[in-house]
Amino acid sequence: MAVRDLGGNEPRAVQRALALLEAAARLGSGASAKDIAALAGIPPATAYRLLNLLVADGYLVRIADLSGFALGRRTRELAGAAEQATPVDNRVVLEELRAQVRYGVYLASYTAGRVRLVDRDPDHELSGERTLVNAPHASAIGKLLLASRPDLASGPLRKVTARTITDPDTLELELSVIRRGEPAREVDEIRVGRSALAVPVHDWGRAVVGCLAAIGPTGRLAVDDDELVELLRAYAGRVVAGATT
Repeated sequence: MAVRDLGGNEPRAVQRALALLEAAARLGSGASAKDIAALAGIPPATAYRLLNLLVADGYLVRIADLSGFALGRRTRELAGAAEQATPVDNRVVLEELRAQVRYGVYLASYTAGRVRLVDRDPDHELSGERTLVNAPHASAIGKLLLASRPDLASGPLRKVTARTITDPDTLELELSVIRRGEPAREVDEIRVGRSALAVPVHDWGRAVVGCLAAIGPTGRLAVDDDELVELLRAYAGRVVAGATT
């Protein structure tokens, strides 16, 4: 991007452009300008101008129906150049995390718009796995998928428990919070007595390709536990995204 094209305060403009790129990466392919601006904390008018510059220079692209943005070739090339050459064993990473928490830890991938558990916690039995796959609106793992693929939430939402969100507007409000960078949460929504927190796993281009989740008994696992959220995020950043697919 030509710095001279950014306007008056160039350093500030560059910072904002980078913040928009980071927000677009966190939200994943198809993120709207409004959501990107909100996550980056940048006024919409300024964000729209910078987004157009990022598109013009190849750092972002507009998706086919022009409803949102995705990372462009130049951003992907930068991310690819920064990849570590040393392979990471997901099992080692997850075992290290599991040794620090008393809840079940699960790694899931999002393939073809569906949830797939690719690493289950051997010390914590997880019941209702089929429901987790077929009713993504009822689980933290599924909500992270729906946040980046809202089209998958169309149609009637099945009530799994009395706490399951079935109102589309209420669900969309929760998904919008996730798009702004909050973890996905569930409390008694897929199974009474079970709560969960989930954070995204990104590929090298920063698209959301899966998640890392902690699942435990309601009342013991607090979904507002900031330390647990930060721990999950730290380990999600170490997981090799390619191994989740």
